[in-house]
Amino acid sequence: MDYDIIVVGGGHAGCEAALASARLNNKTLLITGNINNIADMPCNPSIGGPAKGIVVREIDALGGEMAKNADKACIQIKMLNTKKGPAVQALRAQADKNIYPKEMLKTLKDTENLEIKESLVEDLIVNDNKIGGVVLEDGNKITSKAVILTTGTYLKADILTGSNRTPGGPHGERRSNSLSDKLKEYGFTILRLKTGTPQRVDKNTIDFTKTSVEEGDKEEYTFSFSNKVYYDVNNQTPCHLIYTNEKTHEIIKEHLNESSMYGGYVTGVGPRYCPSIEDKVVRFSDKERHQLFLEPESLVADDPEYGNSIYIQGFSTSMPYEVQEEMVHSLPGLENAKILKYAYAIEYDAIDSLQLNQSLETKVIENLFTAGQINGTSGYEEAAGQGLIAGINASRKINNQEPLVLKRNEAYIGVLIDDLVTKGIKDPYRLLTSRAEYRLLLRNDNADIRLKDYGHEIGLINEEDYSKYKEKINNIEKLTKELKETRITPKKDVLEYLDSLGTTPLKEGISLYELLKRPEIKIKDLNEYIDLDYDKEVLEEIEIECKYEGYIKKATKEAEKMLSLEEKQIPKDIDYNKVSNLASEAREKLIKVMPTTLGQASRISGVNPADISILMVYLRRKYNEQ
Repeated sequence: MDYDIIVVGGGHAGCEAALASARLNNKTLLITGNINNIADMPCNPSIGGPAKGIVVREIDALGGEMAKNADKACIQIKMLNTKKGPAVQALRAQADKNIYPKEMLKTLKDTENLEIKESLVEDLIVNDNKIGGVVLEDGNKITSKAVILTTGTYLKADILTGSNRTPGGPHGERRSNSLSDKLKEYGFTILRLKTGTPQRVDKNTIDFTKTSVEEGDKEEYTFSFSNKVYYDVNNQTPCHLIYTNEKTHEIIKEHLNESSMYGGYVTGVGPRYCPSIEDKVVRFSDKERHQLFLEPESLVADDPEYGNSIYIQGFSTSMPYEVQEEMVHSLPGLENAKILKYAYAIEYDAIDSLQLNQSLETKVIENLFTAGQINGTSGYEEAAGQGLIAGINASRKINNQEPLVLKRNEAYIGVLIDDLVTKGIKDPYRLLTSRAEYRLLLRNDNADIRLKDYGHEIGLINEEDYSKYKEKINNIEKLTKELKETRITPKKDVLEYLDSLGTTPLKEGISLYELLKRPEIKIKDLNEYIDLDYDKEVLEEIEIECKYEGYIKKATKEAEKMLSLEEKQIPKDIDYNKVSNLASEAREKLIKVMPTTLGQASRISGVNPADISILMVYLRRKYNEQ
């Protein structure tokens, strides 16, 4: 059997990689250990969140699937941080764990050029440091021009609860036993990482009168720019908020050494930004309580795994089962709760992300790409974003096209990948708004404006969708022009209307665009003077661009300075040992990362501005002289 591209792993990264590859007319094979676990959500029943929600929108703008699928599975949705500026606003949805994987599997099966095979991959076919395919657990070989590894947490995975260590992936699935050892033999540096998940409890055994209700927003939202709404905005499923208490903390402290983490049974490095509850109690000992969310996993009542299951968000632990019983029963409303699934920690192998190019092709083996948790990240959204880019770039590589590399001022996906390949990871990476220096440019509202042209050029955005997008852009330009050209003067009726809006009176004529810059004026208020019969997205975009115009211009100017360094390429054959006066740490890091541009070099930890100046002078002298 021969394929253009083989994708190993059917999680969120694998689904996006396989779909992108197949939609770009490559004969594609997706290999997964269990077809029923494709697009599985082994941890929280949600999509989105700070920064992550914007990634989902970016995936949609580039022609990926996660946003559309999340909309199909949505049972509750919120826009986060609405009291703050647009730079940090993002969508977060509760996603039905029954519907999400079923809809994604249906999409995969309906996609031309794509086949799915159940098996485990235990080795690669490598010839002269170039990929040639994969070797299955039964010894059978399947050849291909490119391979994308999206193995999630299945490489030599171990489940840990207390002192118990059980080989296996999430849900007790079979793990990949040999692939990470083979990767090490080929020259990859293998890291051992850890993550975890909380308990699931039977919703019929919870006393919800002791909890606070958390409703969805009363405004319709979608992740996808197709704007197709599948949920009833007035009938969203609520979540519930509770808090840990003194008794909970006493139980944890009393049994601390019995947890896998504090008992010394964990060898992997855990996530810094998603700690276990015992880690929270130890690290934040001054806090009297920690908030927990009770989140429904599915509305499909007859589903045997998720139908009555409530996920305790924020209560991840690796305590023994009997201690978990005490912990759960100490929580308000859960005194008599029945645990359907115990919490656990999971250890797994990953590769050093510094061994990746910005295209997500590995530096070790040509035409081998990796995406998701094998690269040291955490989260469904981060995995899906990488999978999409890996699928696009694997296709472009075998078709002799330049890779798609998103810049830090263009996308959170660009920030994510640049962080991985430039800075590397020590613990599971989580995307945060604070990681993006140009986050005002990378907003929830403008993901399509930033990326849809790329998606269309690559071939993942069809003409119908692209035409709708161009119409939106035209309407934005048309209405903006009209707002700038339409002026009002301090006449009596104008002054009375402005006073009713709580804004200061005019002293002279002003354009509607300038008036809109006032904090108390909303774009809908201008309907008095101009026709605003436009889509909500158009009005929202104009209002944000107008009110934050000064800040956006400043951020754009700063990004342009950065881009000047990005344009200065570093030749592949450079020998950093011949660059005089570099600091020893900088020289070591530059040799390890081998950055492609001065911009990337400047972001490497341990490389200082003085080192960049020295490098610039060296490049100018050596390569201009030749």
